[in-house]
Amino acid sequence: MFLDIRNLKKSIVFFAAGFFLFFGLSNGFSQDSRSKQTCQDCHGKVTPSIVADWQQSKHSANNVDCSVCHGTKHNQADDSEKAQIPLPETCVGCHSLQVEQFKKGKHAIAWSSMKAMPSAHLQPMSMMEGLKGCGACHKIGLKTEEDIKELEQTSEGFGVASCDACHTRHSFSIEEARQPQACQTCHMGFDHPQWEMYSSSKHGVRYALKQNKVLPENTVAPTCQTCHIKEGSHNNRTAWGFLAVRLPMPEDKQWQADRQTILQALGVLDPEGKPAARFELVKSLDLARLTQDDWQRLRNTMLENCGRCHSTKFAKEQLEKGDNIIREADRLMAEAIRIVADLYKAGTLKKPQNYSYDFPDLLAFHEAPSSIEMKLFEMFSDYRMKAFQGGFHMNPDYTFWYGWSKLKVALTEIKSMARDLSIGE
Repeated sequence: MFLDIRNLKKSIVFFAAGFFLFFGLSNGFSQDSRSKQTCQDCHGKVTPSIVADWQQSKHSANNVDCSVCHGTKHNQADDSEKAQIPLPETCVGCHSLQVEQFKKGKHAIAWSSMKAMPSAHLQPMSMMEGLKGCGACHKIGLKTEEDIKELEQTSEGFGVASCDACHTRHSFSIEEARQPQACQTCHMGFDHPQWEMYSSSKHGVRYALKQNKVLPENTVAPTCQTCHIKEGSHNNRTAWGFLAVRLPMPEDKQWQADRQTILQALGVLDPEGKPAARFELVKSLDLARLTQDDWQRLRNTMLENCGRCHSTKFAKEQLEKGDNIIREADRLMAEAIRIVADLYKAGTLKKPQNYSYDFPDLLAFHEAPSSIEMKLFEMFSDYRMKAFQGGFHMNPDYTFWYGWSKLKVALTEIKSMARDLSIGE
């Protein structure tokens, strides 16, 4: 009697399958072998759009399944809280260069800088930890273990990630993150209308026409990423920083005095011009360039970027004109600050008890206690921002009408309010 080889092979296969099924399940090893299909089967019904996004991603094409980012603890419908939210540390295994670049850039300090603002805690929780206000954009920043625990309690862990702010989950598309619209959600509005300025500048208009196929694909049309994330580098920093203040002081004596006044109103310098409490905070968070070398290095990088389309002479002239706009805006800003500071000193305007010096606090934002101080906040956070940001983004309308003109009007209003307060004593 001859042995039936085919039946023997079947028996071995069935035995092996039963062996691994039994011991795999009993020892908890089944997840790796079936996680991808199990996740797709379930989420294909519960959250089909998530599965569709993942299926069209490079992660899917390279067999990076759900467990790589979310772990293996979430197996049932009622234990979804066990699914891990991927942090930059999760991505570093495959994207180490990008993570290291990101950690050195300004996006990495977004969460810390928001939390450092003195009025941040006065936002409703639904806006801060609920990610419906400042926290919705600033969540891109790195977070401490304490921050993560707080977010896990207040928003079920959503917002602890960073990379998905630009590479939105679950497609994590590089192409999406390269489009200027990827920046639009956060870089728009009151104190940072970069989107409005870029999209209505000649740079933005040409790129929109290119996207709409009006202009050919090889048309030179820069995006936000062309200038700020050159060649895909995630270390995006600017020479002037967000607040457009820096050290060392300029040689121009008037600008030097004006910048010192602004730094005093920011709580970075004390009334004698020496480093105050917030100086170390600004330094630790890298909110401003504090050496000429640091500023010049970033300015040279931007000159190189501009030089890809323009002559070096033209690029240098345009950037220097942006510097000059900051100087002119600082002149108006400092004058307004000194008017309010003088009202404090004269006792005409009551200085808030939590203010350390006889200077208004520009970081009080909309919590400023009086109309004249609120107007000062608008000058700094809105009009001054638009004046110099409009200049650097090559948008004349924003520079003049939304920036410079508004500064002039606000300064006139502050002078008028100061006279009224003095008369009313």
